[in-house]
Amino acid sequence: MSTDRLKALREKKTEALLGGGTQRIDDQHTKGKLTARERISLLLDEGTFEEIGMLVTHRSTDFGLENQKYLGDGVITGHGKINGREVFVYSQDFTVFGGSLSEAHAEKICKIMDIAMKVGLPVIGLNDSGGARIQEGVVSLGGYADIFLRNTMASGVIPQISAIMGPCAGGAVYSPAITDFVFMVKDTSYMFVTGPNVVKTVTHEDVSFEDLGGALTHATKSGVAHFACESEVECIDRVKKLLSFLPSNNMDDAPVSTTNDSARRMDEKLNSIVPENPNKPYDMKDVLHAIVDDGDFFEVHEHYAENIIVGFARMDGRPVGVIANQPAVLAGVLDNDSSMKGARFVRFCDAFNIPLLVFEDVPGFLPGTAQEWGGIIKNGAKLLYAFCEATVPKITVITRKAYGGAYDVMNSKHIRGDINFGWPTAEIAVMGPKGAVEIIFKKEIEKAQNKDEAIQQKETEFREKFANPYIAAERGYLDDVIEPKETRPRIIRALQMLDTKVDHNPKKKHGNIPL
Repeated sequence: MSTDRLKALREKKTEALLGGGTQRIDDQHTKGKLTARERISLLLDEGTFEEIGMLVTHRSTDFGLENQKYLGDGVITGHGKINGREVFVYSQDFTVFGGSLSEAHAEKICKIMDIAMKVGLPVIGLNDSGGARIQEGVVSLGGYADIFLRNTMASGVIPQISAIMGPCAGGAVYSPAITDFVFMVKDTSYMFVTGPNVVKTVTHEDVSFEDLGGALTHATKSGVAHFACESEVECIDRVKKLLSFLPSNNMDDAPVSTTNDSARRMDEKLNSIVPENPNKPYDMKDVLHAIVDDGDFFEVHEHYAENIIVGFARMDGRPVGVIANQPAVLAGVLDNDSSMKGARFVRFCDAFNIPLLVFEDVPGFLPGTAQEWGGIIKNGAKLLYAFCEATVPKITVITRKAYGGAYDVMNSKHIRGDINFGWPTAEIAVMGPKGAVEIIFKKEIEKAQNKDEAIQQKETEFREKFANPYIAAERGYLDDVIEPKETRPRIIRALQMLDTKVDHNPKKKHGNIPL
């Protein structure tokens, strides 16, 4: 082969590596943002990235675009390894047309998604784009739809992770929204369907980019973002940690790690962690840290609907998905947001063969017009539906309250909970003692000379008879009442027993979850 041909190839590849040029790379750094290639270098194991489509250019001839061609066309695509495991990745390059999506740009993303589906590997998208390339019109919009279709077809088949590293506006937001997990970076990334200028024109609201669609907004208010990170480096590190809990596809098991944390370890402090006063809160995260391997709990959606906790941990090296009521926030009640948060997480774990571990302390559903008008009936039903539908191993530990319909919803024995434990502090009843006696003994209390004393007496009687786990255990609704300190070894033994569990739902195209 001639030296000239090799030289031409090398020159093209050198050009491709520069994206939109050194000035635009400097501009990216000035904004506190990494370039698309720098992000890939941080994400993947050194020397493992294999690029696909480096020499692709757009095909547009309108508005002078035929004179502005950049190799790669604003997105870097390929595959590499994270901690030795193969993944596919695309990274939008804001230095090329502001990372805007063209027909060719979309085709590159679709190509790696198609291959990822065939070989069963996760797809990680690093988003930094001004949206559709306006000059290409409907062709660009069609490219988005092509991606959306693949996101949907891949859902539940391969893990899909989106990291928002810059702007993500208009139709561009729907691809991340379909994916399994969304990461955002504080102060440098934002997502919205319509920007502040359009909002002001239509609704006369004056709102900043950050308040409308910044990382904290979506991590605390909308729930769109599962993680809000301090920097791009932290964001990429957390993406890598998340991936360590996940299988490569829905036919694989999640990766098992070695741990020095004994499967037989007991923790005496758990025996006193639940307060004697049933109305006094405690932090359920303290329970989780005391039980999971090495106290390492990777929380998802940490700042959204904090009355329920979801996240990943390991038990004797095996990943589990944890769903836990949080008595330290709103007494751990279920409401609209927490129900939807829990349901989405349960369905993800079920899709990817990750056992579910439930810690329950729930006084019921949050009352009020805001909840009822906001759809608590259908939203609560989403969590119920998700647990009912799940066929992975499912273990529940009732630490304290399990009242009313919320007892049923939180993976009770009646909806195919495999192993259900209760602590001696567990209270399983239709409602709390005070509300119950005011209904059951209404007439008797009205006749009493001292109504408060009568209520107190009946409440004590009710609590002694019903506010305990033993009636449920007698019925077999609990498989055992255990000492709290035994929780870790008992869960691990149950998970070992359930390792070969096979369960099926009736044959159907799909159910109709109350969306």
